Amino acid sequence: MLDTAARPSPDPGSARSVRYARVLLSPWSRFSLLLVMLGTAAALVLLYEPQRLLTDGWPAGVGGGAAVVLFAVAYGMCAVAFVPRPLLNLAAGALFGSQFGLAASLAGTVLGAGIAFGLGRFLGQEALRPLLRGRWLTAADRQLSGHGFRSMLAIRLFPGVPFAAANYCAAVSRMGWAPFLLATGIGSVPNTAAYVVAGSRATAPTSPAFLLAMGFIVVTGLAAAVVAWRKRHHLGGR
Repeated sequence: MLDTAARPSPDPGSARSVRYARVLLSPWSRFSLLLVMLGTAAALVLLYEPQRLLTDGWPAGVGGGAAVVLFAVAYGMCAVAFVPRPLLNLAAGALFGSQFGLAASLAGTVLGAGIAFGLGRFLGQEALRPLLRGRWLTAADRQLSGHGFRSMLAIRLFPGVPFAAANYCAAVSRMGWAPFLLATGIGSVPNTAAYVVAGSRATAPTSPAFLLAMGFIVVTGLAAAVVAWRKRHHLGGR
């Protein structure tokens, strides 16, 4: 017979630690952490207004390529913290001109989108995917999961879709990293370029470049409003 008395008894403290770890790493705990992080980021933006560090001027000791890189990093962090991207794009144009401003803005856009996508994928996907049961939610998830690059490219080209909402919707879907980041970089070029050019020519509001950029912004904004109204009217009719 085996000597059962010699077997070590389970450690209650170890079992309790395992339970705590499971609770902390559960999908809903991670989703709650995501909500806390986003709420904190939004509160800090309202309290400290970090975008003023970008719009009030750049430190005198930082210039050239280093300034562009630092701006792109700051842009990405501010975009994750819900600072409006049009303001950041205007600041990029005013600080660095059209070419370098566009490069910094696009790099910051992709960086901010990638951070948000990673947070949503790791902290929110497992908790939210079981809730995708409605017809429209299921259709949107199927579109993003099956046609990731094409769908995200259309979303980025359409100025009516909020930047943060697109990031987290993509994160909850099964879209891959590569199509998400590539579509974000390409699709963000037209609208970002318009704001950057407008910012770079803000001191000459009658110049052709400024007027063309502002015209593009106004036309695309009106088009987005019309499409959104028609979609809402169509869904309301149904």
